[in-house]
Amino acid sequence: MDVRQILDQLIGFDTVSAKPNMALMGYVQGVLAEAGIDAVLIPDASGHKANLYATVGPQDRGGVMLSGHTDVVPVEGQAWTHPPFALTESGGRYYGRGTADMKGFVACAIAAMVSAAQRPLQTPLHLALSYDEEIGCMGVRSLIDMLAGAPFRPAMCIVGEPTGMQVATGHKGKIALRTTAVGREGHSALAPLALNALHLAADFITALRGVQARVASSGPRDGDYDVPYTTLHAGKMQGGVQVNIVPNHATVDWEIRSLAADDPEALIAEVRAACDAIIAPLRAEFPEAALRVERLWDYPGLRTPSDAGVVNFVKSLTGANGTMKVAFGTEGGLFDARLGIPTVICGPGSMAQGHKPDEFVSVEQMARCQSMLTALVARLEGGL
Repeated sequence: MDVRQILDQLIGFDTVSAKPNMALMGYVQGVLAEAGIDAVLIPDASGHKANLYATVGPQDRGGVMLSGHTDVVPVEGQAWTHPPFALTESGGRYYGRGTADMKGFVACAIAAMVSAAQRPLQTPLHLALSYDEEIGCMGVRSLIDMLAGAPFRPAMCIVGEPTGMQVATGHKGKIALRTTAVGREGHSALAPLALNALHLAADFITALRGVQARVASSGPRDGDYDVPYTTLHAGKMQGGVQVNIVPNHATVDWEIRSLAADDPEALIAEVRAACDAIIAPLRAEFPEAALRVERLWDYPGLRTPSDAGVVNFVKSLTGANGTMKVAFGTEGGLFDARLGIPTVICGPGSMAQGHKPDEFVSVEQMARCQSMLTALVARLEGGL
């Protein structure tokens, strides 16, 4: 089946995470059905979004799973020169939201499934498509629950996030957190007599930056990453009503992206201790004062050994000699941690183009991905 045609259809669906993806999943289900492939949809509670899982070949053994997400990030506020939800081919590139992250791979994976359905596979090929990856790998968890109860699960997984078709073996884990600052309201003319929650939040951010500085200078390091240490980052701060009111409430949303060698729980404890140190001298005058830290969600890192069977297998499909690690998170850590499925990341394009206006994947990268998956289907026909 023509990969460009599939990609054109996929890009035409506006599947920003805040919107439904059922129309896209219906399209994929239809393409697979035409090839005689049954695809299972796993809807969310609203019925507006779903994961998809399909298998070609024997149903009684492991096989290889191709994993991708169908949601994309918003385009509002970005200066696109090509329509974001229509595929544009120009200068050897395919433009459109999600071309790199990661509908390019999804298109190749769908085509590979259709091709595999026409072959007498000795080892199965699986397709797993998810929703809400961009907001914390949330949607795939129900698919993982399904696989956890299945009599057989894939023996290995290729997550097709953009790596320039290099084989990636790892990424950092992530924990999203929120710190709530509680102060005491007052008239701004008498501001020193109140306790400004925004100021407390600012003090918290200063403490967070202090922990980051310590980690950067003396924490564990992994030179395979662009940023070779664990990072702590404040991404959103909210508080206040209007300028003449001292605010009594503020929040800071922040994250930890941790190396495998680091202990994020110890870092959270260090941050909590810093919060206590900020609040302690204020409690006599302001007993309600607080800096409360709560976890919002998390996903595990991926740390597949460089000599693992899945690594050598995928390298044999691509012709790669080495491996890499990626800065961004993927669903691969969940497949590995929750299901014990050895996983690598390998897909067309670069995340340097992801989440930007005029996102693109090159025609050459798509061709390389197709070649990898053609080789994969041939190997599955031969029983690996």
